[in-house]
Amino acid sequence: MKILALLLFAFALSASAEESDWRTSWDGTLYGYANSMDLRGDSVLNPGNQIAGLAQRRDVAELRLNFKAENESMRITARPIVSTREMRNVFGTQRSTDGYLSQWQVRVRAAESWNVAAGREVMNWGAAQFRSPSSPFYFDNGRSDPMRELVGMDMLKLAWTPDMQSSATLARIIGSGYGAAQPDVWQDSWLTKFDQRGEEWAYGLVAVKAAQSAAFYAVHGQLTLQDEFMLYGEVGSLVDAYALQPPSDVTQPFTVQTPGSRSTTALAGAAYTFDNGTSLSTEYLHDNHGYTSSQESAYFERAVTSPGMALGLAPRLLGRDYLHMVWQSNMLGDIGYGRLMYTHQITDGGNELAAYAETTLNPHVSAFALAVLPFGNAQQEFSALFTRSVTLGLKIAMP
Repeated sequence: MKILALLLFAFALSASAEESDWRTSWDGTLYGYANSMDLRGDSVLNPGNQIAGLAQRRDVAELRLNFKAENESMRITARPIVSTREMRNVFGTQRSTDGYLSQWQVRVRAAESWNVAAGREVMNWGAAQFRSPSSPFYFDNGRSDPMRELVGMDMLKLAWTPDMQSSATLARIIGSGYGAAQPDVWQDSWLTKFDQRGEEWAYGLVAVKAAQSAAFYAVHGQLTLQDEFMLYGEVGSLVDAYALQPPSDVTQPFTVQTPGSRSTTALAGAAYTFDNGTSLSTEYLHDNHGYTSSQESAYFERAVTSPGMALGLAPRLLGRDYLHMVWQSNMLGDIGYGRLMYTHQITDGGNELAAYAETTLNPHVSAFALAVLPFGNAQQEFSALFTRSVTLGLKIAMP
């Protein structure tokens, strides 16, 4: 698919020289940053960093480009990523260089209100910041990490948009894109999505059926009560491929349920935007895939003798209940942008504070910093692996 995307994009560029109705554009950002992470010396899940092999220092240079060529009936886009990184810990240094297409798409207007597309697309939706229960592919939607690059799903898509209020999508998911985990649980699956929008409200219905697993169902919606105040929510129902069961008697081993049972995850949120453009959002998430307080305690106690299994097969979130708050400055500010994030794990009482700041050095260059500080002990989710993570970097906008 990567070769097809490059060939189609090259065709579009050559066609633009011959056809006056073709329009092309490109832009990009060059990132350079260094990350330092202080690991827990008494970690239960990763003793001596022997299980996860986390990098204690990372130096990264990454170029992210966007290309577009379009006319009245076709649009071709591509987002190539080229990165080189050096990662160091007590075991040594690893260097790697990588290049891939994070996203690409060829979209054709087949008829009035109908579009057909093929490519690699980030299929994410909803207003949630902390996690996205309505997205089967991006539960961790990356909105808490401004530097994270989401990789799209490889798909074929048919979209119907009869007006500005309604849309429907049918997609064949070929696979989970570049770097997908194996086995790929979403390979050869079908997605259907229906969206309805009004002046002050919107909602979407989602269903995904993979070849070898039970269907995923979800709904997301939002309601603007005033220009500055919005309520939103997401609900998703999923059957995990497996579920790690901690024993009530810690002398007994873990058990693995395959597949797991169907469970529901729900998020409710509210966001308020002040007159100066700053905003504050608060979210509550309940995840039935996680552990109760007693189950999480048993999980950590058993992990002392089985850390590899505990870390490798852990649920996507260890707890059941979370409170997440985000304050951010006006994103259109002249001198920069700031974001504060606080998360409280209600099940085990742990906390995490994160802060991101970006300042403009000149029209093309910005400096940024990200700090993540968990508060808790080695048997609480947020503080189980590290005690501090700090990232400093520059980004250069092109052209």
